[in-house]
Amino acid sequence: MDKLDYCQYLLSSQNNYTITNLAEHLPKISHDQINRYLKNEKINPKTLWLNVKEYIEVDENGYLVFDDTVLDKNHSHKIELVRKQYSGNTHSVVRGIGVVNCIYVNSKTGKFWVIDYRIYAPEQDGKTKLDHVEDILINCFIRNSPLKEY
Repeated sequence: MDKLDYCQYLLSSQNNYTITNLAEHLPKISHDQINRYLKNEKINPKTLWLNVKEYIEVDENGYLVFDDTVLDKNHSHKIELVRKQYSGNTHSVVRGIGVVNCIYVNSKTGKFWVIDYRIYAPEQDGKTKLDHVEDILINCFIRNSPLKEY
């Protein structure tokens, strides 16, 4: 189990991202092994980009989609990044971890790739969600991203 295996799983799984599901599809790797790996491995935005960039199918009409989501942690009281915030999914305020995501969409094939993300933690970094979107856009133009050519 390595970063590439895990990133490929996240990219290919369309609706079940659990480590239990991953373990069911890897005959020689157990749920506990994956759990230990994830506790020790940090997959930051740069690592994500380095593991996904070679798989992106660039299209001249491709585009970026930005979205924010809240990972519901209503029952977690000791996780550092958990804060009260509005969830569009539940249409209410929940305790959770906010994430700003960026995906690249190939408009011809409809395929998409997560290319960047940021954790929304204004108490720690003072940034708004729009600040994170701006940072991601700047990164897209600085590094060799699908947008750089257009």
